[in-house]
Amino acid sequence: MLHIGHGYDVHAFAEGRRLILGGVNIPYERGLDGHSDADVLAHALMDALLGAMRADDIGQLFPDNDPAYEGADSLVLLSRVADLAREQGYRICDCDCTVAAQAPKLAPHRQQMRENLAHAMGIDLSCVGVKATTTEHLGFVGRKEGIAAWAVALLDDGRH
Repeated sequence: MLHIGHGYDVHAFAEGRRLILGGVNIPYERGLDGHSDADVLAHALMDALLGAMRADDIGQLFPDNDPAYEGADSLVLLSRVADLAREQGYRICDCDCTVAAQAPKLAPHRQQMRENLAHAMGIDLSCVGVKATTTEHLGFVGRKEGIAAWAVALLDDGRH
């Protein structure tokens, strides 16, 4: 039986932080604010996986008031979510993600993001999509106040 999950995350820009998206350190004047490395793409994907499993969200699993997750590498957390899925009998079939950022340009980094996410989940690269878009200068993304990401994940529980 197939299960679909949807994830969404948003983080505001902050001075003095690195910009990490899909595990890629992207050169930019500001990074994203957050308790962990604030990888908005990995966070949306984790929530999509957890949603397909009908499990808690990442805020419950990795609370932002727990010092253990301060500065955490979101790809490590994504790997833990993928392991949890496998432990519960799920196979990750496919994932597709969209990142909305007015700046910086993300197209040059898409392939590395796909590779990093696939590796973290232990799945084939062909099962991970990453797209980037702007919001045509509309909203908080368009005003360059932050970045948003959406993800969907398809899991198979092995039942027919």
